Amino acid sequence: MSGSDPVRVRRVYDPPEDGDGTRVLVDRLWPRGVSKERAAIDVWLKDVTPSDELRSWYHQDRSGARHDTFVDRYRTELDDPAHAEAVDRLAGIVRAGGPVTLITAVKDVADSHVPVLVGHLQHVMKRT
Repeated sequence: MSGSDPVRVRRVYDPPEDGDGTRVLVDRLWPRGVSKERAAIDVWLKDVTPSDELRSWYHQDRSGARHDTFVDRYRTELDDPAHAEAVDRLAGIVRAGGPVTLITAVKDVADSHVPVLVGHLQHVMKRT
């Protein structure tokens, strides 16, 4: 989202900051080596993440050749009922006001599911 939007993205390994607001974990698995206290997660939305099948398929090829297909498949998943309900919950958290920080453990955020999720969230926020 843009600089004026109340949503930002941070890695779980970075220490929490006062300006984080509501911290939402957007990974399916709990981050390795991070205690619940250190993570300071307010909400864990597993169902906004790619399915186990899609995640495994994407990670089988580290060359990046599958990225565009991954994005298309993940966007399709985000519209299915289980994902859509979780995305609506995330949109509700954003609409409630205050900053929202999407928290992830991925090393390369730009090449992960997170930018796709943020784009989808923007779309959902505009249409409702």
